[in-house]
Amino acid sequence: MNRNGIHNPHSELRNSHSAFSIPNSELPAGWRWVRLGEVLKEPLKNGLNYSKEGFGIGVKFVNVSDIFCPSVVNIAKLDRINISHQNVEKYRLKTGDILIVRSSLKREGVAYPALFEEDEEPVVFCGFLIRIRPDKEKIEPFYLLNYLRSSIARERLVGDSDTVTITNVDQGTLLSLNIPLPPLSEQKLIAAKIQELMQEIYNLKSAISNQLEAAKALPTAYLREVFESEEAKKWERKRLGEVCEIVMGQSPPSDSYNKEKIGLPFFQGKADFGVYFPIPQVWCSSPLRIAKRDDVLISVRAPVGPVNMANQQCCIGRGLTALRGKEAIDSWFLFFYFKGIENNWKGRGSTFDAIRKDDLKSILVPFPPLGEQTHIANKLKEKMAQVENLQSAILNQKSAIEALPEATLKKVFKGEL
Repeated sequence: MNRNGIHNPHSELRNSHSAFSIPNSELPAGWRWVRLGEVLKEPLKNGLNYSKEGFGIGVKFVNVSDIFCPSVVNIAKLDRINISHQNVEKYRLKTGDILIVRSSLKREGVAYPALFEEDEEPVVFCGFLIRIRPDKEKIEPFYLLNYLRSSIARERLVGDSDTVTITNVDQGTLLSLNIPLPPLSEQKLIAAKIQELMQEIYNLKSAISNQLEAAKALPTAYLREVFESEEAKKWERKRLGEVCEIVMGQSPPSDSYNKEKIGLPFFQGKADFGVYFPIPQVWCSSPLRIAKRDDVLISVRAPVGPVNMANQQCCIGRGLTALRGKEAIDSWFLFFYFKGIENNWKGRGSTFDAIRKDDLKSILVPFPPLGEQTHIANKLKEKMAQVENLQSAILNQKSAIEALPEATLKKVFKGEL
């Protein structure tokens, strides 16, 4: 202890493996550093190796995918596996067990833990998991779970994992992990506080997700408000072929494609679309079909219907068509009209869902006076800009909320909660 009553474990563990050295921070009075191996009721245990032929019947079975849950394994979603009675007893889980991913195709998935709460029937676990059975007289399972989920622990465990084809963490690595251990009564208080805070964070996440969904629905609502209004029903309608030149895309020679920005930007389909304007990724030095600035670009091969605006001259492939006004029509008005119906298309074609030039020509489009078109387009631009700002603000809030669990856990395991 130092003169402030703070326990410093550095001198006691100078021979620790570097990956599991004690963090360069002191603990509150009454806390101490322990190894995971010191707080176990039973030795660590790898799970059951199984055959896929046994799936679908038998006992419930925790797989790797079941570990990536809010905190507790969802018993209702577990698959079943047919195994012997001896294996059921050998691999049966108990309340308070923690399962941790031993092997993962993704490095960030290894060593991720979840808590098990006993079901009314036996539950076993797969060989890609390791069972941790904490000694509840020494450590509160929910306290341990959250330490294992904190960046403090995960950086050490993932950092010391081995990767060949998949990433593995071994039992020795887990047993050596250092854990800041307060008295049991304090652990229980901390665990209860974490649960309370995490529930509040979950509620915030749900609220912000609802706000984001509502914001995403606004553009469609604004478009319907315009194009399905009583006023819109009075507008003249004309065939698209009457008011627009329809330029069907065509694939240029593949040897003219490049990423050195030689020639024109080349757009092939919806994959190149941004919110309003396509995003150049490939250029073409020998374009066959060209869209001009302010042409409306429409996807005519699966998926049929999505639209963008050309904000520069560009080459278009077979997946796109350019709509170029030849009468008094506002390009943005036309864009917003097609934006409003982009999910209502049914394409034709044997290999691909597609729409033909003749189909496009025959489409009836609203055709109010040009001044009214421009006024409507400008109003919709303003509203869409407001929606973008709203969505951006909500996403910033969402990012801040998503950072709260880790920030909370850092405070907890520094004794600052």
